[in-house]
Parts: sequence; C-alpha cells; structure tokens
Amino acid sequence: MHYEGDIYRPPSEAYSLIVQATVGCTHNKCTFCPNYKAEQFRLKPFEVVLEDLMEARAYYRHVERVFFADGDVFCLTTEKLMRMLDAVRNIFPECSRVGVYSRASQILKKSDDDLRSLLDAGLGILYIGAESGSDEVLRRVNKGETVQDIIEAVQKAESAGMKTSVTFISGLGGKELAAEHAVKTGEMISAMGAAYVGLLTLMLMPQAPIYADVQSGKFVQLTPLEALDELEIMLENTNCAKETIFRSNHASNWLELKGTFPHDKGRLIEQIRRAKAEPHMLKADSRRRL
Repeated sequence: MHYEGDIYRPPSEAYSLIVQATVGCTHNKCTFCPNYKAEQFRLKPFEVVLEDLMEARAYYRHVERVFFADGDVFCLTTEKLMRMLDAVRNIFPECSRVGVYSRASQILKKSDDDLRSLLDAGLGILYIGAESGSDEVLRRVNKGETVQDIIEAVQKAESAGMKTSVTFISGLGGKELAAEHAVKTGEMISAMGAAYVGLLTLMLMPQAPIYADVQSGKFVQLTPLEALDELEIMLENTNCAKETIFRSNHASNWLELKGTFPHDKGRLIEQIRRAKAEPHMLKADSRRRL
C-alpha cells in the first residue's frame, strides 16, 4: 500500500479499508490541528489508488467498507471520484459504503445531480469538521468557513440522500468563549439536520499553531469539569427536529456519551450531571488520545 505520512480516519471507519487518494489537506490552516503540517497537498494518480485497491483485494476476503484518505478527498472532481467509486464497485462488489472527509466548501461546489450520482456509485457518507457553531470561534481558529456555509453544505448533502457525520470540538473556544461556543453549537446541531454528530475534546500538540497561545496564556483551556459544564449547555440548546445520532466516544473525551436526538437528550444531560457529581467517572488524562 502506498501510504505517505500519518493517515487519519474517523473512529467509525476503524474496520474499513483505508486507501490514500490525496496527501494532506487542502486548507491546512486551522490553528488547533497538528495534522498534515509536514505535507504539501497533492492528489495521488488514479493508477496508484487502483494498485492499492487491487493489492487489498488479494489480501482481504471481504471488505465491507472503504475510506479514502487524506483530508478533504471530496475536493476531487466528480469525474475523478466516480472513477474511484467504480473501481471499488468492480473490485469489492460486497462493499456497502465508501466514505471521505470533506470541507463544506467542496460540497457546495458540487451540483445536486453530482451528489446523487456519487451516492448511487457508492459514496454513502461525508465526514465534515464543523468544530463550532460560533463564527467568532471559527474565525479565531482560522477555519476558513462560516457556520452558515457548513449548515448549507450539510443540508445539501442530506437532501441528496447522502449521510453526513459532523464533528465538533469541546473546549475550542477556551474559557473566554465557552458559553458562546456551547450555546451556538447546540443551535447549529439543531439547524443542520445531520445524520450523525460527533464530539471530541480539544487536545493540543506542539505542532498545532494554537499551542503557542496556550503557552503564553492567551488561550486558557477548560478543566474537565468546565468542559462538562460546556457540554451540558450545548445539549440543553440542542433541539433536533430530525433524528440525529450523537456520539462523544472519541478517545480525547473525558466522558463517553451515546444517544439519539431528540429522544435521548434528557438522559444524556443526566449522565453529564452525574459525572459532574462523581468525577471519578471521568477518563484519566493519561488514557486520553487524539
């Protein structure tokens, strides 16, 4: 397999075949993100992707899912994506779903017909890093997209029948913007109508540009209990009309939550309140990972 650099994938793709179709991230300017800093973004030749698919076919008897890495593979033209999806369908006829990372801007560039064609060809899910429902937080971390951009992209993909899994980052506003981040993220989750919402907790590596702000005291991270306060406010402000599966089972989180909005909202809030009263329920820092 022609892997280059570190390969990242969503938690739900843990048992998928990972094939690298691009190297790096098209944006690569988010201040909280340590990934892809050593890579210059580029596309891999289709012939290399095809060779990796064929190699995997010779090795694996059954491949249920395929995930094309790296960041923002959805930047590829519809024609190039279709070529890769056709290859998956021909080589792994048993494959039920292909997934990729996407920025909201790339979804908005595709037509509704493009999205439906890609869905029919097997692209079943788009993973989108929303990070926060606060435009001020997004501006400070140099996300390069607005809340409205992301809401419109999610609604566009979901309307075409494609599932979206949208990730937010607890603590991304620091202490200064914790309340705004919590309230507006809950409101954004309510408005966008994603099939899945995931939550991870801010963990900083020296490679991340925001790390210097933490060292200087410009950015103050939340304590575990403050993060739970933020999470409680976030869920209190989440009022989904559409059924949305919620997970905070990422390795970075102090507290693991699983449920479906709107049905499990009350139960999830009660779990948070119990954890605040019994801090021994929280994961030790030594066990947290990015």
